[in-house]
Amino acid sequence: MTASEPTQINIPAIEVDSVLMQLGLNPDGTVQTPSLDEASPAGWYTGSPTPGAIGPSVILGHVDSRVQGRAVFYRLGDMRPGDEILVTRADATVAVFVVDGVEEYSKDEFPQFTVYGNTDHAGLRLITCGGEFNETTRTYPDNVVVYASLVSSHAA
Repeated sequence: MTASEPTQINIPAIEVDSVLMQLGLNPDGTVQTPSLDEASPAGWYTGSPTPGAIGPSVILGHVDSRVQGRAVFYRLGDMRPGDEILVTRADATVAVFVVDGVEEYSKDEFPQFTVYGNTDHAGLRLITCGGEFNETTRTYPDNVVVYASLVSSHAA
């Protein structure tokens, strides 16, 4: 598919229907995440390919937030191979992805090349926090990553 910015994500298996905000890089070079202080939608990392283009498009979302508790990707770890992910794009097309796998990685050993590295096909990476919430540090120790591949597209 030609490049077109994503505007919405729908994941029927985990009841996600979210508009997409745009996320860039923080000053330290890490990928921005949506705010924890408001009910934030999922966000597309603008440094990645647009969904449907060759390469790994990256969409991030929180598992929870300070404001609303459970957040947009609360159930991301429940996804299974074969689940569909629909990404609506600004060009009025929908890129249809199917989940290949779901992995959980320690943030200390996050496989950046595996997640963000080039691919020979149109892929999608959905990322959120995982593991047991640490009350002392107020953080999660892990990341959940869903790997998916483009299988089709249609008009929105």
